[in-house]
Amino acid sequence: MKHRILVLGAGYAGAYTAGNLARRLSPADVEITVVNAVPDFVERMRLHQLAAGRDIEAPKLASVFAGTGIRLRVARVAAVDPERRVVVVADADGVGELGYDTLLYALGSHGDVEGVPGAAEHAFDVAARPSALRLRERLDSLGRRGDGGSVVVVGDGLTGIETATEIAESRPRLSVTLIARGELGARLSAGARGRLRRACDRLGVTVLEHAVVEAVEAARVLCADGTALASDATVWTAGFAVDPIAVAGGLEVTEDGRIVVDRAMRSVSHPDVYAIGDSAHAIGDNGRPLPMSCASAACTSQQAIKTILGRLTGRKTANTKLAYTYNHISLGQRDAIWQGIDDEGHPKPKHMGGRKSARLKVRLVALSGWAASHPTLGMPKRRHRLTAVPDASTKNAVTSGTATVA
Repeated sequence: MKHRILVLGAGYAGAYTAGNLARRLSPADVEITVVNAVPDFVERMRLHQLAAGRDIEAPKLASVFAGTGIRLRVARVAAVDPERRVVVVADADGVGELGYDTLLYALGSHGDVEGVPGAAEHAFDVAARPSALRLRERLDSLGRRGDGGSVVVVGDGLTGIETATEIAESRPRLSVTLIARGELGARLSAGARGRLRRACDRLGVTVLEHAVVEAVEAARVLCADGTALASDATVWTAGFAVDPIAVAGGLEVTEDGRIVVDRAMRSVSHPDVYAIGDSAHAIGDNGRPLPMSCASAACTSQQAIKTILGRLTGRKTANTKLAYTYNHISLGQRDAIWQGIDDEGHPKPKHMGGRKSARLKVRLVALSGWAASHPTLGMPKRRHRLTAVPDASTKNAVTSGTATVA
């Protein structure tokens, strides 16, 4: 029997890892299946741009994986059973099970709207394409009003800053307010904070600092200090959360539900399971947990690829550098901030900003999306063979010996 690799999620991390494994492992020995809830590849880092009005394509995953030998299953992951090594999936035809020998868990995260009354019912988010399109429709309707309208963005992390500045620049008739729990740009150097404030002033973004939102209503946002802000569209970017699928399946997870992995991206409780991207609780080389980010998705994906290849072909597994070294924040289309981060997680004194930084951010985002959505690039004519195909009926089966090349 072929060794079955099952990949859950086809975002940046899942699509990139699945494509690279397909490029390097022989289809004579390995069968790769990708499960994703939607049929499209979604560039999550550009969803705030989609919401603001830009046209962002979402290529079909069937086209993305064409020529790789990867099997695509468009379905929702309902449950994971690592003891039986099966995943329960649901689609329009009903519920079924998929077996695996190696599981790659890359389901990512979603907007965390729990815990604040009214946020789930009344707020928009830019964590998924459907929700970003709903926000876009709302902003379009506000734009047709004679008096414009008011938009309140809750959360001053990277996503909140990028969303507020993009909407303000793209839709100048709207009044945009950004609510920060502490000081705006607290994780930036003094120079970068100054640039961020000037950008908000230039774009007309009102900043409310040291504010805690305690409720969201249909037409206003209520803060703990009694402040009530009129809001025709409230955008929630105050944190992200993961689905409870991993914890329900018995995998060892952190308090926030992310799978605890070792240096090789293997689950510490179930070594046939690998986790990458926002789904993984991975410790960086500086001894600190990697944050949920595209940068973390990149390095954890690369490490998982190396580990799985080494395990299945008997080759020595190399380590990928696990580091979070910078923040890169778009401030509309013509400005951005590049902020270096030291090993302690603190901002370095210098930063880069302006059009040069904006052009660099555009290239980096484009490269990330392109790399994940073009797995057939450089498809080798000869791919690594497994020295012995693992017996799918044997729990925790692994290969041994020296790899050969077909």
